[in-house]
Amino acid sequence: MKTLSGTILVADDDTDIRDILKDTLNSLGARIITAANGQECLDRVEVDAPDLILVDIEMPIKNGLQVLQELRQRGSDTTVIMITAYGTVERAVQAMKQGAYDFITKPFDLDHIVLTVEKALERERLKRGVEHFAVEAGERYRLVGGGSPTMRQAIDTAKKAAASRSTVLLLGESGTGKEVFARAIHNWSERKRDPFIAINCVGLSRELLESELFGHEKGAFTGAHQLKKGKMELAHGGTVFLDEVGDISAELQTKLLRFLQERELERVGGTQPIPVDVRVIAATNRDLASAIKEGRFREDLFYRLNVIPIALPPLRERKEDIPVLAEYFLRRTAAETKKNVIGISEDAQAMLVAYEWPGNVRELANVIERAVVLGQGPEISTYDLPVHPVAVSEKNGGESLSYRQALEIAKREVVVRALAQTDGNRAAAARLLGLHKTHLLNLIKSLRIE
Repeated sequence: MKTLSGTILVADDDTDIRDILKDTLNSLGARIITAANGQECLDRVEVDAPDLILVDIEMPIKNGLQVLQELRQRGSDTTVIMITAYGTVERAVQAMKQGAYDFITKPFDLDHIVLTVEKALERERLKRGVEHFAVEAGERYRLVGGGSPTMRQAIDTAKKAAASRSTVLLLGESGTGKEVFARAIHNWSERKRDPFIAINCVGLSRELLESELFGHEKGAFTGAHQLKKGKMELAHGGTVFLDEVGDISAELQTKLLRFLQERELERVGGTQPIPVDVRVIAATNRDLASAIKEGRFREDLFYRLNVIPIALPPLRERKEDIPVLAEYFLRRTAAETKKNVIGISEDAQAMLVAYEWPGNVRELANVIERAVVLGQGPEISTYDLPVHPVAVSEKNGGESLSYRQALEIAKREVVVRALAQTDGNRAAAARLLGLHKTHLLNLIKSLRIE
């Protein structure tokens, strides 16, 4: 059975109309509030902040058009659907030109109303998701930043790609931040005010994934009781992120190729092509060249996806970024949990840098979150890290090291990297590490660094 979520305000001076809409939509799970005139409608918006407003064009005190105009003057962009009789359809069209989403006519077709409301609520969810991302974007972009040359090159390519309509293929191990990178590309582009929709291609059957991507017509298969728009269609004007695209079936690869070529789709069970304007960003941690040789991935689809390839380096190859990322995750978790944790000790930072991070940025985020939540002091110490000392010593031939030996190797690697980055300039290396120059000189001496 179809379900609706969210708060819907129904404004109509006709009690029977209000009751019909309230009973119908409430039975599907939505929270319904009502108003009997235009002013009451505006008052309820201030108090209840509804997700969707259904407002009659002809109402006392303030009519539907006046309500819409005042909402926009207040800066509210809540989705509005106009209720109109056949004789006032022209005014409903005028309302759409002024920013209304759609209109429904009396007498009601309840199935049509439910479908219209469902689409409007989906639009509102997508819109708010975009707004939420825009607010937090400044912080989240730190996840795609960094001082390593490979990451700077990836960011430079991504910004150039964002200015185009070209398809982007993100290549990298699991946990390297491919979705965050895709969101960054979207927000750097002219499409940033339109939807960004991510789809994980792993774990869904071919039929379900096809329906998710392209939608289906009513009656297309058992259980398809209503027309459903797919993610490609819902993202019109925006960006679709296809995560783990290397895992989709051969049949769906063909349909995706046709979409990328024609920029048109057909819903499952449909016969009419639907033009859609979306930017596609795909990602995979698989070796697609090998998959092509083995016949598991279409070569022509690869070329369509691989217009602008961007390789995201694993965290072990951008160790100079680890302190910055760790600090970001610390501040974020401390704020969320209201824990008074303000830094990471020098020994703990050395251990973080030396660890190989098989889970990449995702693993680092989890390690820092755990350390903040379970730690007792104002600083994260080595005792708070679930990183085993042996894990930092793989370069030592896999021999089991004592804790102090592992920590010394970690410190040495941190200092050597800082000196390499600054061409041996000790003062600059000390600034990079956040140490006094004297402290760094003592470390160089004690660690016997040439």
